[in-house]
Amino acid sequence: MIVVGTSSWADPGFVEEWYPPDLSARDRLPWYAEHFEAVEVNSTFYAVPARSTVARWAQITPEDFTFDVKLHRVLSRHSAPLDSLPKDLRTKAKTTDRGRVKLDKRLCDALCDAILEAVEPLVEAGKLATFLLQLSPAFRRRDERLDSLAPLVKRLAPHPVAIELRHRGWLDEKCRDRTLGWMSEHGAVWVCTDAPESSKHVTIMPPVDAVTRDDLAYLRAHGRNAHGWMHGRSVAERFGYRYDDAELEELGRRAEELAGKASNVRMMFNNNRGSDAPDAAGRMRELMGQGAVAR
Repeated sequence: MIVVGTSSWADPGFVEEWYPPDLSARDRLPWYAEHFEAVEVNSTFYAVPARSTVARWAQITPEDFTFDVKLHRVLSRHSAPLDSLPKDLRTKAKTTDRGRVKLDKRLCDALCDAILEAVEPLVEAGKLATFLLQLSPAFRRRDERLDSLAPLVKRLAPHPVAIELRHRGWLDEKCRDRTLGWMSEHGAVWVCTDAPESSKHVTIMPPVDAVTRDDLAYLRAHGRNAHGWMHGRSVAERFGYRYDDAELEELGRRAEELAGKASNVRMMFNNNRGSDAPDAAGRMRELMGQGAVAR
């Protein structure tokens, strides 16, 4: 099964160009779910949501709708202020001189537990597909070890953790097999990506399609705007890109090849500028013969 969706349902560009102009914020997720069967939750990268908020997500989406929950930026080694943590975790968290949170095992475990508690309504409804760990490009092979991610993967089990590395050093000739082997050994999902073609910029990952769990493969389409990726300041500038049909057909073939090795494939469009992502995801469904979502 190949499920197609986007990396958010609340991106500002969606609101301006894709949703009906008179649609309230409360009604965006149900409207989105009329068009797609899955979505990545982007807001959880910035803060742990209230359980009541997550319960509403589960209540207002169809029974077969699923979510990929992006893990908190502290867990993915991004810079984060203290107030991004749940209130009960702030007093014991260590910070840098600039007030940025330092991650240690105690905080990792506590934050994972807080996230598990928050998303329990999705688990109960059978709507949690994966946790998505989108690592910082600063998480690079010469400074870090993949084993540092093992406690997180274990803490969130049995829920799959899809790991997106963003430094191409993890895939050089000497390291690629070890990187993918580590994912398989620890039951993590390798995130395949579609991005601009460039061997010069370390944050642009090559299109390595691999399946590290028999039950799940993950493909994120970031667009192919090389200049925007390297020089853009906003999300729209970096990832904005309109895929044409030939490019979407290429992505579809990649997804089908992954589906030959994994029982489920999640294809998420992150080419966020205006309506680029939902337009691409909708067209992808058409090209794959999925058509409108049947409810």
